[in-house]
Amino acid sequence: MTTPILYSFRRCPYAMRARLGLASAGITVELREILLRDKAPAFLATSPSATVPCLQTDTTVIDESLDIMLWALAQNDPEGLSDMPASGHDLIATTDGPFKTALDRYKYHTRYDSDREAERAMASEHLMALNAQLNGHPWLFGTGPRLADLAILPFVRQFAFTDKPWFDAQDWPHLHAWLEGFIASPRFMSIMAKYPKWEAGDAPTQFP
Repeated sequence: MTTPILYSFRRCPYAMRARLGLASAGITVELREILLRDKAPAFLATSPSATVPCLQTDTTVIDESLDIMLWALAQNDPEGLSDMPASGHDLIATTDGPFKTALDRYKYHTRYDSDREAERAMASEHLMALNAQLNGHPWLFGTGPRLADLAILPFVRQFAFTDKPWFDAQDWPHLHAWLEGFIASPRFMSIMAKYPKWEAGDAPTQFP
């Protein structure tokens, strides 16, 4: 089997999620960093949606970030990330659905002509639920990370840095500790290395 190719963009939370899953599974890919305002023709020819992340293997193209995580963990799951209750999948679904919608309309309120504070309040309901779920534990389901943690944290980070002083002032101690621990972790730093924009003919860049 040839090395799978991952089309990625460093700052995209969906691409972060995919890289976290691949790194946990220990699956080596050829990483191709895409510039979203100048997408490489090879990427556009591969990704049905023209969005990152996109994983190309010998037999398939996986164009959704969560599906990339699930594909990787189905092959190798040394941390047991998949071992979580059904409620973990519900948390991911809420993050990807109502929370991300509100987050986008909060972060990019001028683009959407939306009520920034109202959208922030809607997104905050999910964050309060996550804070309650953590309840003093380092991870959503106890002492170790699960799929839900790594699938959700990049989006909580995106929300937090939209207005960090406001976020830091909220009474969400468990959520703050969860996010801060993640951002400071070797796990996160290892998936956030900077890569130059990929061009056809470049020498392959291996990840992780």
